Amino acid sequence: MSEEEFLAIARKRYQELDALHDGMSFYDFEKRLSEIMDEMSRELLESKIGKVPADRRKKKHSANLGQ
Repeated sequence: MSEEEFLAIARKRYQELDALHDGMSFYDFEKRLSEIMDEMSRELLESKIGKVPADRRKKKHSANLGQ
C-alpha cells in the first residue's frame, strides 16, 4: 500500500472525525470514534490482504503476506 492509498482512505473518514465534537457527550464521542476507527481499520486491512470473510474465525494463509 502506498502512502497515497492510505491517505485516500483516511480522507474519506476525515469529515466524520471532524464532526465528532459537535454537541456529543464523552460517551457518545468515544463510541462513535471507535466505530469510525474500526471501519477505517477494516478498510485498510481489506485493501492490504483482500476481503475479510464473513466467518471471522476462518483464516486463510496468504502467500503474499510475508512480502
